[in-house]
Amino acid sequence: MLDIHFVRDHPDRVAAGLAKRGHLFAADDFRALDERRRALVTEVEASKRLRNETSKKIGEIMKGGGDASGLRHEMKDLGDRIDALAGEIQTAEAALDDFLTRLPNLPHESVPEGRSAEENVVVRTWGRPRTFDFEPQAHWDLGPSLGILDFERAAKMTGARFSLLWGDGARLERALINFMLDLHVGAHGYTDVLPPFLVNAKSLHGTGQLPKFEEDLFKVEPGGYYLIPTAEVPVTNIHAGEILDAATLPLAYCAYTPCFRSEAGSYGKDVRGLIRQHQFDKVELVRFAAPADSYAQLEQLTRDAEEVLKRLELPYRTVALCGGDLGNGSAKTYDLEVWLPSQGVYREISSCSNFEGYQARRAGIKYRPREGAKPEHLHTLNGSGLAVGRALVAILENGQERDGSVTLPEAIRPYMGGRERIQRSR
Repeated sequence: MLDIHFVRDHPDRVAAGLAKRGHLFAADDFRALDERRRALVTEVEASKRLRNETSKKIGEIMKGGGDASGLRHEMKDLGDRIDALAGEIQTAEAALDDFLTRLPNLPHESVPEGRSAEENVVVRTWGRPRTFDFEPQAHWDLGPSLGILDFERAAKMTGARFSLLWGDGARLERALINFMLDLHVGAHGYTDVLPPFLVNAKSLHGTGQLPKFEEDLFKVEPGGYYLIPTAEVPVTNIHAGEILDAATLPLAYCAYTPCFRSEAGSYGKDVRGLIRQHQFDKVELVRFAAPADSYAQLEQLTRDAEEVLKRLELPYRTVALCGGDLGNGSAKTYDLEVWLPSQGVYREISSCSNFEGYQARRAGIKYRPREGAKPEHLHTLNGSGLAVGRALVAILENGQERDGSVTLPEAIRPYMGGRERIQRSR
């Protein structure tokens, strides 16, 4: 959510920033809503002053034995008007708040120009894609042939876009989760948290999923809870409504959770395999930072996610998203894309974003820059560290051998009982 004072005082900068995203800023609509609310507030404040002044006058008249019935009748009408104005102000504030909450964040000045993913900028690459002396299989063929991945039985028990991991497949999924958590907690200094997997609407509003992306969520009735689409939601809301001490910043949390997404609007896209599932595992990284430090924190968070790929020996590239490809709440995003041999392309495995104060305003997360100072909104950041299912896909495809087995990266072998490869087990 943008700062209303900034929007009011710098409409041209807001319009230019949103234009970089391909979003039109309806300045006249904002001005009308803002002026309406301010006019109502001015009127109610003037009416209250008049009521106070007249009440004193009535008291003086009655003290002197005079007749104040006319003024008292006027005050009743004025009181009714003040009550009516309170309702109008509430409606006007709700309309203005709805307008602001639907505005995307303003892109950082370093975000590249561009309208779509084709104009994203490759910042760096790591590793060299392997050259195979045979035709590499896609993971949706390789996994079933190894007896570790089953889509048909998952569809039977639930439906499309779910998967069943067997034996070494299930073990590899858990191994990746534990490897990522150990790396981020032990080497990168994150605090491990295990949040609820269900959240309320207020939490989703705080991180920006509501109201814009409700169709992508799974809602649970009764209770009105939602299955989390990412650990970003509960972990960011750990400090909702709080004022943090500047001395504690930056805070760095990591969390494993399952994630649930309806994938509304993605019909026909990545329908095969594990790339786009309704349920998947992820280790999420979340940071809370002072505004002056948040872009240094974005670089650190991105390096932490990249380190996972390096240790898993998976070729990847880091891409800066252009304005037109940014997520709704992000001011700047790096995507990490891992190499998939079967498709001959890099595919996203992590998005690392700085939301600046966008989420903090919505969730009421502030910090006190120094003792006695007025609290200010801090900056929130998050990124996948990593999407576990996509890491599993990349290991299977990049590590496959001619005989159908898969050689495991050295970093993951201690979590697999010291085994060097996966062979057919069923």
